[in-house]
Amino acid sequence: MIRDVVAVVGDVAATFELGIVCQVFGLDRSDDDLPGYDFAVCAPEPGLVPTTSGFAVQVEHGLDRIARADLVTVPAWPALDAPVPEPLLAALRAAAERGARVLTICTGAFLAAAAGLLDGRRATTHWQFAGLLARAHPRVRVEPDILYVCDGPVLSSAGAAAGIDACLHLIRLEHGAATANALARRLVVPAHRAGGQAQYVESPMPPPRTPYEPAELLDWIIRHLDRPLTVDVLAARAAMSPRTFARRFKALTGTTPHRWLLEQRLRLAEELLETTELSVEAVAARAGFGGADTLRHHFAARRGIAPAAYRRAFRRR
Repeated sequence: MIRDVVAVVGDVAATFELGIVCQVFGLDRSDDDLPGYDFAVCAPEPGLVPTTSGFAVQVEHGLDRIARADLVTVPAWPALDAPVPEPLLAALRAAAERGARVLTICTGAFLAAAAGLLDGRRATTHWQFAGLLARAHPRVRVEPDILYVCDGPVLSSAGAAAGIDACLHLIRLEHGAATANALARRLVVPAHRAGGQAQYVESPMPPPRTPYEPAELLDWIIRHLDRPLTVDVLAARAAMSPRTFARRFKALTGTTPHRWLLEQRLRLAEELLETTELSVEAVAARAGFGGADTLRHHFAARRGIAPAAYRRAFRRR
């Protein structure tokens, strides 16, 4: 269980990415029944550290603070051309070896790669830097088109807002869907974007010639997950051919209708398992899986756990 979190900055701190981990792990939201953490920021050289936005932050802790953390976050690493201090790399390796998680946002993946934590593992970073990461660290399996990926002790994410998605994914793994959804509501962000979604789309979805706007259609789908929602059904509701609908849906969401719908149904099933006494069969019906066997299959494939075991782990009392 994650209780102690540290954010690592170097000679320059990335303002927005540091702000993400401060928002998620550094604020006390215990009044809302959300988990709290012992949070700190550390640097190889404590003191006044400049930021990418022109102001400075006071960093009180040195690298020794990493030794007690359950989660070490690297909220981007602006100085890609500068050598990384060996004591910092050693501290990251020691943290991973004792079982701590490492979360990188944007170019923070370069630091994890320099420490050897990503050798032979999948990782991502901002799409603009993915090629550079692959060239600089050829043993890393760089995946440039996804929002975030977890492999071994490292959860790496793409740039900017993808860091929020990765943090919420980690909260979901640690505390369950209901807690992650509650935190997302506090942050006023989508509760869950699957890590395999594309980082960006080439063009926005063209305005459909239909009374159903894209966002309204997605909301309608979420309200009717218990129905048999095929591409043909959704395309007819959007007044499009199935092929046009599938193409425009992927342009809007970065994924296929089938994969997006499956993730929404899994999210609903998670929340029902955590917050209700419904049987697994009833949860499967409400979430649109039809039967318990289908729900168990998809839960095991996408979450790596059985629905009953998930309920025991994350049941909110």
